[in-house]
Amino acid sequence: MSSGGVVVLELPLGAAEEEESFELEKAVCSHGLFMMPPNQWDPVSKTLLRPLRLGLGLGDSDSESVMVRISQHQWAPRSLHVRVYCHNSPSLSRQHRESVLAQVSRMLRLSEDEERAVREFRNMYDNEKKKKESSFVGRVFRSPTLFEDMVKCMLLCNCQWSRTLSMARALCELQLEPQPQSSSLLFVADSAAAAASTNFNTPKSDKDHFIPNTPIPQESKVSTNFTNSGSIKADCVPADIVCDDDDYSCLNCKTCQAADEPHNIASDYDTIGNFPSPTELANLDEGFLASRCNLGYRASRILKLARDIVEGRIQLTQLEEASKGASFAKTSNYDKLAKQLKEIDGFGTFTCANVLMCMGYYHVIPTDSETIRHLRKVHARYSTVQTVQRDIERVYGKYAPFQFLAYWSELWHFYEKTFGKLSEMSCSDYKLITASNMGSTSSTKKRKKKC
Repeated sequence: MSSGGVVVLELPLGAAEEEESFELEKAVCSHGLFMMPPNQWDPVSKTLLRPLRLGLGLGDSDSESVMVRISQHQWAPRSLHVRVYCHNSPSLSRQHRESVLAQVSRMLRLSEDEERAVREFRNMYDNEKKKKESSFVGRVFRSPTLFEDMVKCMLLCNCQWSRTLSMARALCELQLEPQPQSSSLLFVADSAAAAASTNFNTPKSDKDHFIPNTPIPQESKVSTNFTNSGSIKADCVPADIVCDDDDYSCLNCKTCQAADEPHNIASDYDTIGNFPSPTELANLDEGFLASRCNLGYRASRILKLARDIVEGRIQLTQLEEASKGASFAKTSNYDKLAKQLKEIDGFGTFTCANVLMCMGYYHVIPTDSETIRHLRKVHARYSTVQTVQRDIERVYGKYAPFQFLAYWSELWHFYEKTFGKLSEMSCSDYKLITASNMGSTSSTKKRKKKC
């Protein structure tokens, strides 16, 4: 970052601060998505670090990425502090600043519709439960893009949580690795034209070189001896925002402290790749992707999703537009979107419900073995795959249209009773959050691959 700089942006909380004491910690650490790379939550400074794309929302979904750190200071609780680490210049254009803030707003659900949902859920649930000690306040963390949410929901299916984390990490690591046949990034930035003119079928010998380096049981450490070849950088142009040199808050996570290693933000340019865009994935060879990222059967489905988006068969913007005001929309709107999503290869009932929850629909609870375990443990209901829908309606129906939020508040509270406050957990321990570590559960039939 020798020729770069830091741009400091302020994101006013507006209605979020008026109706509640907004806490970044609770807004981020509210769903397992916050644990999935490239998100990095620092439990010491209570900040979120991850790359974001500068041109997202400006017709350039494959623009350069910049590292962003989001914090909330005690002396300015009514706004968020967004530090953008530029690679080439100490400033950003107005359009790029707006793009970054829009992505932060999406992750933290700061839109007016989402604010209204949070308020109404809290009024309903707090009165019923008399404000239990759960840290969940009705705001569910999500990704900066719908595509990232969709892929990550696919990674939740048919595997243990440790493997879900490993697969997400491997997808982000792709951006830090050289192509088998060149020194540039693994991805190409062009869309359909590049896909038509470039052959990304990796020779077998090269595939062997790119064996997965993120094994499921262990935490992987990404090599930092890559050069800054453009994976995390920005073409910054003059603007009227300057660096706030008085902000000395530092990312010193417990893992770094235990190793007695000071955290250097510059090193994250080498160690955190951004989550791949549809175009970046669409140009990859299926065998290589499956092997490198340990995706198994998911590789073909993720590639098909990416290619359908690139070629215009799936319109993410239209899907997001259709979900505006989702929390208060008619059931028919949900059913229509669910029908569209189920046409996507690999999108079964569970995945669709998770994606639609990310889009703001809270009246449907995605059900799996974890739901059955929770109903048995907390509500003494001996649910089965056949009866779980009936049981969740009996337990959570009174919270309509926020059944999922009520369920998730209970589940998150149960996790924290078992593992401690999740926002204070070291990232190296995320993989420990499994059913086997929460006590034995009755055996359930293994879900089919399309979930």
